[in-house]
Amino acid sequence: MDGLLHPSMAEIYRLVLHDAPYVIASYAIIWIALVGYIVSLMLRTIKIEKEIQVLQDTVDSKLGKLDTGKQSE
Repeated sequence: MDGLLHPSMAEIYRLVLHDAPYVIASYAIIWIALVGYIVSLMLRTIKIEKEIQVLQDTVDSKLGKLDTGKQSE
């Protein structure tokens, strides 16, 4: 294949292909970190939604007791 390329281009391709594993590894690390961060955000969001639901249930039950107390008076 080197016979089909200009000599300067063959040298460039040789240099690029030599560094390709480092570039691929860098992109893989970035993608793994990004996916991990997104999963972390999703887990935090689920936890916060559960806490909000507990708070909402507590407020609703307190308001329900207040309304029941007012109706009995």
